[in-house]
Amino acid sequence: MSLWKKTVYKSLCLSLALLVAVTVFQRSLTPNQFLQAPPPPTLEPPKAQKPSGHLVNPNSFWKNPKDAVAPTPMASRGPQTWDINITNCSVNVNLTHQPWFQGLEPHFRQFLSYRHCRYFPMLLNHPEKCHGDVYLLVVVKSVITQHDRREAIRQTWGREQETVGRGRGAVRTLFLLGTASKQEERAHYQQLLAYEDRLYGDILQWDFLDSFFNLTLKEIHFLKWFDIYCPKVHFIFKGDDDVFVNPPNLLEFLADRQPQEDLFVGDVLQHARPIRKKDNKYYIPGVLYSKASYPPYAGGGGFLMAGSLARRLHHACDTLELYPIDDVFLGMCLEVLGVQPTAHEGFKTFGISRNRNSRMNKEPCFFRSMLVVHKLLPAELLAMWGLVHGNLTCSRKLQVL
Repeated sequence: MSLWKKTVYKSLCLSLALLVAVTVFQRSLTPNQFLQAPPPPTLEPPKAQKPSGHLVNPNSFWKNPKDAVAPTPMASRGPQTWDINITNCSVNVNLTHQPWFQGLEPHFRQFLSYRHCRYFPMLLNHPEKCHGDVYLLVVVKSVITQHDRREAIRQTWGREQETVGRGRGAVRTLFLLGTASKQEERAHYQQLLAYEDRLYGDILQWDFLDSFFNLTLKEIHFLKWFDIYCPKVHFIFKGDDDVFVNPPNLLEFLADRQPQEDLFVGDVLQHARPIRKKDNKYYIPGVLYSKASYPPYAGGGGFLMAGSLARRLHHACDTLELYPIDDVFLGMCLEVLGVQPTAHEGFKTFGISRNRNSRMNKEPCFFRSMLVVHKLLPAELLAMWGLVHGNLTCSRKLQVL
């Protein structure tokens, strides 16, 4: 081979070696890998798309359509746990120098100064109450000092049941509390409440003061809690700790209802007017509510609502400023949703007769036919429960269901 041919041959070999080296470097391959067949491309998981009929999952192409498992739809939900961990609430100084604000009574000034503080940390929590198949969640508003009322309810209409027949799930009970309103008593009562909760495990407590105006806080805190922890609960009964409730009648009423309904049933007030007399417990100044009447609302002594509505109600209430009367505030939230509360004769949140001296208010045959009756103290509740569920003979049964 001539010298010229040898030079050309070496140049070609050198060029080929250089080309291989550059290729290996660019592909980050070892020389052994370079000589192997290229690996198959990595398949990225398909992006979520609207069902269009054009895309086929290669892993399920050969499966029988009957064997294919439909993907579980993921609902857009909020926080999965209570997400308020610190109390960060300060007075709204923008109001303090307003002339109309200075003319209000002290408790209204306090309410308006802190109305923007909507949610507080939890002190006692029992999310397990909504685990499993829960048909009816019984929720009772109480205060830390009224242990005797809670005990009477646990012995009577607040008893839990694991099944209520007809394939329906459990009945569970919870009490809603804030903290003691008097600072000097708070630590003592909190210790007693912690012991009570260790015994029964049925108390939800938040770190705000229990007061009349803060009953609205109790409403929105429960609705938020329910939205987080109770995605499958069918129905809710919510009431005060001084009412008589007839659980069999509640369950009979719910037997042909669906949890997806816009169900909100109670003792409904229509065209109720704000009370302008300052000596009345429910007095509301015109600067706080200027309309002539309230939207329809159910008396807060006791009402039933569907679980799906309660979850929507939580988000509706978050669009409104807080109002100091809790049952009226819920009526405002229902109005946002366009839902009308339903009146039912079995809910007597002002007594069976509004005449407090009427014998009807102490007649067990009337109580046996009702769903909810207000108002009874613990001793009266225990006595009436014993009469209604004893050997009671009535001349006739009222048809209220």
